[in-house]
Amino acid sequence: MISIITTSYNYEEYIAETIKSVLNQTYTDWELIVVDDASCDNSVEVIKSFCDDKRIKLICHDRNKGLVQAVKTGLKYVKGEWIAFLESDDLWVENALEKRLDTIKNNPEIGIIFNDVEEFGDEKAILAVKNNLDKNRKRISKLSFPKNIFYDLNIENFILTFSAVMIKKEALDKCPLDTPIDALLDWWIFIHIAFNNKTYYISEKLTKWRQHKNSYLFRRKKTKFRSVNLEAYLDVWRTQKLGIKFLPFFLSTAFLTATKRFKFYYVVAIRAIKKLVGINPKESPLFDD
Repeated sequence: MISIITTSYNYEEYIAETIKSVLNQTYTDWELIVVDDASCDNSVEVIKSFCDDKRIKLICHDRNKGLVQAVKTGLKYVKGEWIAFLESDDLWVENALEKRLDTIKNNPEIGIIFNDVEEFGDEKAILAVKNNLDKNRKRISKLSFPKNIFYDLNIENFILTFSAVMIKKEALDKCPLDTPIDALLDWWIFIHIAFNNKTYYISEKLTKWRQHKNSYLFRRKKTKFRSVNLEAYLDVWRTQKLGIKFLPFFLSTAFLTATKRFKFYYVVAIRAIKKLVGINPKESPLFDD
């Protein structure tokens, strides 16, 4: 059996289509655990309309607790050997679970599996992630799977979205979930689990990743000035007792992280200056975007 965790918060517009994409799976031995994090819209009623199927279970928080707590709640109810994550605005193609399971059977040593994605939805939101996705796909294409990607996740989380991932329950049970930033829970988890587990990548687009301006990433009120990757590696360093031999890697990661952050704020500043002087960033001959 595969256990699927979907966290839900005010996505009544999308959640029905998400659940239907699970019901349409060619592999049918699954359970879907939907954790509603105190939605203020009609999400709960929409979800309840599918609960006649005994494979679907709804758990509701009495107050909004955030992504980490919603995932923790879902994990209390899982029964499967593998856990898949499907965000409440995303979709799977009909054979997504079947394809993943076939790969797992042929690669029993892996602890994480993920696949390519198809972006759909708001055109402007798609453009906002397109360059990063293309860059990540290019990087993934240079790796040979199955592979331990612990040292490859230091600067960029190239696992395209949580909805493209399945993790072995045994591995996830050993993973701390207390990430410093809810929205980057996936990166935190992947670094921890990748230390002792190999990963496999399926190049087929088995996940449909919806892009819209109300997504979890877009609607965050404020981005905290913290580096989840560095804190995750520090946690692994401490808990796995890696010793002084890990120091060169960590220092190089810290330097590259700082450089990347500087470049990001440099681009933000340049774009702000362009707008102030009335230059359209996309058409400006003065700066490269």
